[in-house]
Amino acid sequence: MTAWKKLSKISLLGLLGLVIAMEPALAEDAPTTEVQYILNSFLFLVCGFLVMFMAAGFAMLESGLVRSKNTATICLKNIVLYAVSGFMFYLVGYNLMYSGVDGGFMGSFSIWSADDAAALGGDFGGGYASASDWFFQMVFVATAASVVSGTVAERIKLWPFLGFVVVLSGFIYPVIGSWQWGGGWLSEMGFYDFAGSTLVHSTGGWAALTGAIILGARKGKYDSEGRVTPIPGANLPLATLGTFILWLGWFGFNGGSQLALGTAADAVAISNIFVNTNIAAVGGTIAAAILTQIVYKKVDLSMTLNGAIGGLVSITAGPDTPSIAAAFLIGAVGGVIVVFVVPLLDKLKIDDVVGAVSAHLACGIWGTMIVPATNADTSFVTQAIGVVSIGAFVIVASSIVWTILKVTVGIRCSEEDEELGLDRAELGMEAYPEFGRGSQTM
Repeated sequence: MTAWKKLSKISLLGLLGLVIAMEPALAEDAPTTEVQYILNSFLFLVCGFLVMFMAAGFAMLESGLVRSKNTATICLKNIVLYAVSGFMFYLVGYNLMYSGVDGGFMGSFSIWSADDAAALGGDFGGGYASASDWFFQMVFVATAASVVSGTVAERIKLWPFLGFVVVLSGFIYPVIGSWQWGGGWLSEMGFYDFAGSTLVHSTGGWAALTGAIILGARKGKYDSEGRVTPIPGANLPLATLGTFILWLGWFGFNGGSQLALGTAADAVAISNIFVNTNIAAVGGTIAAAILTQIVYKKVDLSMTLNGAIGGLVSITAGPDTPSIAAAFLIGAVGGVIVVFVVPLLDKLKIDDVVGAVSAHLACGIWGTMIVPATNADTSFVTQAIGVVSIGAFVIVASSIVWTILKVTVGIRCSEEDEELGLDRAELGMEAYPEFGRGSQTM
């Protein structure tokens, strides 16, 4: 070995030793707690973006499953309900859900404001930027309201519907959320709902069910003998696009509910949650497609789309603990539930335009109740208490609000407006004007 090579080798070893010696100092300059703070905040923001995009998914799904004469109204409802939900969550919802619950039944009535003084002063013990948490929690609210929108479509007035959204997003949903995610009485009892099968989806489903019953069915949906007259949606490709958008957004919905990305264990957990979320939707889709072929002798697209959503709702209560096979089965049962609950509602003459009650309420209950099968820290009794108590509260609260709206301003449009279409009756426009007015009475 030449003298130059020996010198180079010594220099390389010296440089390596210097890097090793400097490592604690570098770590000291960028503490792990600060890195965790950044990554946790990043998780909330990115997953919040995905959940927000679910609003577009609901808008497209519902637009595809209503008749063309009501399409613009559905689009308007979905963008305004998202805005109203966000404003109400800022005004009262967040603090009602999280501030000072302490094992009780609700938080405080106050306007939320960000407080990051500790982090800006170098103390990262809070775990994440407060606004990142608020944003992530806020986008969940609109999901519950969107469930209601699809169920009561094509015959509800715009402004009374938005009035109900004000109460749902500002009071009903935050109170329910405080019981579990805010550290309330259900949380103290040991109830488990990781990302909201019951807290979000069943809450929206119960509110939608009570609304559909009080509102009544669309004109011509059921004849005097109770037979169902199918009213097909105007744009199934659009409904399919909406389902794919919802599927994508659900990774943020469930993955972000890990609430941390500061360790390798968090990264592993989120990866597993993503896979379980995806495979549950796969199970729901396949089960619904096969079952409709068996039952109806033809595969039903709209039922298959709801099967995918049913699978996603079913896994949302516990996406963190099942094996991949178990997640597939949980989602598949959700797909089966959708296929059987849709005709059951029709037999009861409950008109659910987009099948939201089946996919969100029924599958939300199933997903919540099956959690103890894969999570030994939970119990079927506690899960049942949570499902029943939340259902009872939402039914009573929603029924009161719907009834007050009905007897004061009225919630249902006139028969003439329903026949004409709400786009022209309430908005004075048409979603597809180039098709001509004659097509709008389809």
